[in-house]
Amino acid sequence: MEYKGVLVYAEQRNQQIHKVTYELLDKGRQLADQLGVQVYCALLGPADIDAQELIYRGADVVYYIEDNEAFNEPDELVYARNLQDLIVKIKPEICISGATSLGRSVAPRVAAAIGAGLTADCTDLQIDEDRKLIQIRPAFSENILAHIKSECMPQMATVRYKEFSEAKRDISRTGEIIKSSSLDYQNDAMVFIQELSQKKLDISEASVVVSAGTGLRSPEDFKLLSELADLLNGVVAASRPLVEGGFISKDHQVGYSGNRVKPKIYIACGISGAPQHLAGMKDSETIIAINTDPSAPIFSIADHGIVGDLYEVVPLLINKIKSMRAVKV
Repeated sequence: MEYKGVLVYAEQRNQQIHKVTYELLDKGRQLADQLGVQVYCALLGPADIDAQELIYRGADVVYYIEDNEAFNEPDELVYARNLQDLIVKIKPEICISGATSLGRSVAPRVAAAIGAGLTADCTDLQIDEDRKLIQIRPAFSENILAHIKSECMPQMATVRYKEFSEAKRDISRTGEIIKSSSLDYQNDAMVFIQELSQKKLDISEASVVVSAGTGLRSPEDFKLLSELADLLNGVVAASRPLVEGGFISKDHQVGYSGNRVKPKIYIACGISGAPQHLAGMKDSETIIAINTDPSAPIFSIADHGIVGDLYEVVPLLINKIKSMRAVKV
């Protein structure tokens, strides 16, 4: 049996399909159309997940492996064993999954088990003249883009959330949902004790992001940026040096090693524009840069640039917004 088709791993948590799945379906559909093959979806989870939504978003066949117990916890070994078994059976030529916490754990285990290559954190996927998958990802701190081709099948890659656009919903699409039971496998090395409730900030969903770089002098000064962000119904973020310096938690980090964001407005305060940071925000609809250095790289991608000290400019923005709202009232 030859390897044929594009398989998208549909990640779910608490019966909710992760949005990165819809982005992968959009790209997977493009790749499949170029190759003239079908798009498969692997959905591993409890019963009653809306698998039909995957059809509406571009899948031709959904392999729904149901188990209310096995997939109740994010045990990467259980997910990997079941996904591995499916791939061996259906033999897709391309397998793509989201570079989420779970995806980054599951994909390499599957690749190692079936003897396939895996390219992590891809920023683009293309088909070459030989009908092979070209996996594109930044290298050397974003200074080059590596084009990687696998020598074996299936060709596997992980893609970060917010890298592609979501597949549009088309309720006229039809497809097949094939249900099956999970493998009788239990990971005895892991014992679930208790799920801790944790409020984790997801800045990737924000429509306005006010971000700080090394131009910010102290952690306490985030209060200034928070005031601006609150006025705009946005969130605060930071570049990697501030996170590594303990100014703010990693949940707020924007960049290749942090979060990728695509807000309507991105305000970069005191950010020079290192390549790894630009990779996480360059696709924002409107970029406003504030920096004392007129030659800062951030200005090369900014829609609006202000050469000045953030400690002078941000208060002016805050006062202007407040005064405009006062006039409307």
